[in-house]
Amino acid sequence: MTQLAKIHKGILRWYSKEARDLPWRRTHNPFRILLSEVMLQQTQVQRVLQKYPEFLKKFPSFDSLARARASSVIRAWRGMGYNNRAVRLRKLAGEITHKYGGKLPRTIRELESLPGIGPYTARAVSCFAFGQRAPVVDTNVHRVLRRILPKETQRRRIWDVAEWALPRRNAYSWNQSLMELGSRICVARNPKCPVCPVEKICPSAFKKHIAFRRNGAAEPGRNGIPNRIYRGRIVETLRDSRRSVKASVLGRRVVSGFREKDEPWLVRLLKGLERDGLVRIHNHRKKTEVSLAR
Repeated sequence: MTQLAKIHKGILRWYSKEARDLPWRRTHNPFRILLSEVMLQQTQVQRVLQKYPEFLKKFPSFDSLARARASSVIRAWRGMGYNNRAVRLRKLAGEITHKYGGKLPRTIRELESLPGIGPYTARAVSCFAFGQRAPVVDTNVHRVLRRILPKETQRRRIWDVAEWALPRRNAYSWNQSLMELGSRICVARNPKCPVCPVEKICPSAFKKHIAFRRNGAAEPGRNGIPNRIYRGRIVETLRDSRRSVKASVLGRRVVSGFREKDEPWLVRLLKGLERDGLVRIHNHRKKTEVSLAR
């Protein structure tokens, strides 16, 4: 048995016994699979487990999501963070409804042509919804492959390694098992090597691992708080209001010690949110008012 075959056997056997019972693993419905993939981007599984059924109850299909008001979708997204995802998902549902009759296309090329769908999501939907043999690489999969196949990942692009490592059968279970292993066992810091199903043959087992941080420019913000936090506060405040809110009132609700001189900065944030399709700005009697996008 080759080393790769041993890795396949060990990880797939572990997954068959230890896989979490997640609702998106009980379906091949394209809308539900796509929704779970979008929700799981930058959001912990436990939070998604709570919001996923709630969102599906309100919007069970691409058609229902496409017909909904933007404000309704944004309100339903409460608590998930990264609110742009809700707007992009609604826009995507509109294109699928009008261009494809409400049915998600099956090929990776067509999926990647849709707004907001990149290489990972296209292949995840292709594999998990349509049963195609396609590699899937997210942060967890990247980490696992880099550790169990260090020589391969040093020589080739990670997507090429994932393609090479993909078993002839059980692509669905293999992709899910790598994500499960990376999420629960082969974590970034202090991986749980003693309980890993391939610790005896993993070249990286029991080695010290450091989670690297990107050294980028400081995020723009105010009073030491990034603008993205204020953007989230603005949307959260507007979710609770069924009417337009004056910019000055909004400022006092989201910024401690808000003053008139801060209003130009606030308006710039609001214009950015409007461009992203999250809010609507109204100029009424020389006063700026804001509401969620319609």
